[in-house]
Amino acid sequence: MIDDDHARPVASTQDGTYPRPQLVRARWVDLTGPWRFTFDDSDRGLRERWWLDWPEQDVEIVVPYPPESPASGVGDTGYHHVAWYRRTLSAADRAAAGHAPGGRLVLRFGAVDFRCHVWVDGHLVGTHEGGHTPFSFDVTDVLEGDESVVVVRTEDDPHDVAQPRGKQDWREQPHVIWYHRTSGIWQPVWLESVPAVGIDSVHWTVAPDAATVTAELRLTSAPVEPVPVRITLTHGGTHLADASTVATAADVTIVLTVPALTNGQAYEELLWSPEHPHLVDALLDVGDDRASSYVGLRTAHVARGRFLLNDRPYPVRSVLNQGYWPQSHLAAPSADALRAEAQLIKDLGFNATRVHQKFEDPRFLYWTDRLGLLVWGEAPASFTYSTLSVERTVSEWLAIVHRDFSHPSIVTWVPLNESWGVQHIARVPRMQHYARALVDLTKALDPTRPVVSNDGWEQVDTDIVAIHDYAADPAVVAARYHDRAAIDAMVAGIGPAGRQLVLSGDIGDAPVMLTEFGGISFDVDAVDDAWGYSAASSPADFGARLRGLLDAVHASQVLAGFCYTQLADTLQETNGLVTADRVPKLPVEQLRAIITGTPHHG
Repeated sequence: MIDDDHARPVASTQDGTYPRPQLVRARWVDLTGPWRFTFDDSDRGLRERWWLDWPEQDVEIVVPYPPESPASGVGDTGYHHVAWYRRTLSAADRAAAGHAPGGRLVLRFGAVDFRCHVWVDGHLVGTHEGGHTPFSFDVTDVLEGDESVVVVRTEDDPHDVAQPRGKQDWREQPHVIWYHRTSGIWQPVWLESVPAVGIDSVHWTVAPDAATVTAELRLTSAPVEPVPVRITLTHGGTHLADASTVATAADVTIVLTVPALTNGQAYEELLWSPEHPHLVDALLDVGDDRASSYVGLRTAHVARGRFLLNDRPYPVRSVLNQGYWPQSHLAAPSADALRAEAQLIKDLGFNATRVHQKFEDPRFLYWTDRLGLLVWGEAPASFTYSTLSVERTVSEWLAIVHRDFSHPSIVTWVPLNESWGVQHIARVPRMQHYARALVDLTKALDPTRPVVSNDGWEQVDTDIVAIHDYAADPAVVAARYHDRAAIDAMVAGIGPAGRQLVLSGDIGDAPVMLTEFGGISFDVDAVDDAWGYSAASSPADFGARLRGLLDAVHASQVLAGFCYTQLADTLQETNGLVTADRVPKLPVEQLRAIITGTPHHG
């Protein structure tokens, strides 16, 4: 719960447990915890109508941890195509969600991998496809009696490489850079009640130069009669702006003028950045609906070979983050673990993170917003190119750009990585069209952020030239990125991975970033089949190798930023700066000095 007394929450200082941190309501019910569960390897549940006649052979699972993970209580990493979940909703659950006559009771899921059907009291309330995207169902009209039963059937074919799957292994056991699968329910499930006409989503767009903040509201339905709408913005208890209108359709746009932004000598005091992560609180009133949100006032774009944050060059110090935990896999072990992850990244000296091959839990994005950490939003890839894989990837991508549009910490979109899913893009025109279309589609939905078309190599129409280079010799790295002539020669020829870096598009003004490098394995836990791009034999060796590579990168006269591989050890991939349990492999002060390029004494 956000608040026991049901007072309206302050979104910018919430505790990080609510699953939609930018559209917070005071009353909701967390449905994670024990559910009943069973695999359906013979896929007979539909024929036998398990949503009505639940099988006797079941076990308990702890939601939202995937059944492959130890935290779920199941811990079965084998191949299972279909699984079923069951839970009871009590009258007390409905009341705690704030449900009353005239309201609509909504059942929400953060993510279910990959496809699901949901029944309530024997009625199919909806289906969903897309393993990383949120969805919800209005269950009001199917409720029977004081107690209801929710049944969820999930499908996740481990051999379907047309599914966007990111780092989830198609083999039964993890190998090299791929990990155990995460199937079924793996993000929060919750219940809340909303008015018949309420707020479904809000997108914030800021224009500090025009002293405006624009809110684009989407309502749950078009109002039959006009509905009053009011938005109020405050910061630190100080009123900044408010505006009112009347909604006559499901989409409502309100432009708020913020007088404090008109003072050219003081407006920067309100801007969001990693060093000063100011968040402006917003109260949203639509008819009988009351919700809280927040907005970060910042701009992000590229020009003259630099990444610009709030119109100023901003060197990016980023770390690759797999978002994987040994006990819970892609699901976060707790809401607080997401806060700790963001704080750890900052403590190590980074000002950014690239969440790799995963759409991260929005509660993590809340902490990157609140603590001040830039994020590159990257899509999980499919492993093949086909009409089906394109349709699935685009569908999930659109949903996530919509979901995460308003997070100020997200400053770059990355729809493709290392040509995964477009393996022959260098010579197959339709794959190039697809990559280019993803860039254009992203900018059509969100013109406020740069887009990296294909992180690492074989890029088309990219805003940032993103290079992956796992050379272990600092002298080689220093020579490749020392000056413009060296980088231009590489871009015009063949990149470090033996592939062309840029296939098409104007990159004359684009910044160049080294967006994957390092990958030094230092296996402190004696992991079987430990793997990395190079290996260190001791703490001193690890520190020397790390310092050598980072010094070479810091010495570049051209690079606008970097992303080190990687934050944490992940199963057999032991190239983290910290262990799988997030224990730093060197003193934090030493790592921070290396990452920031400052001397370390001690």
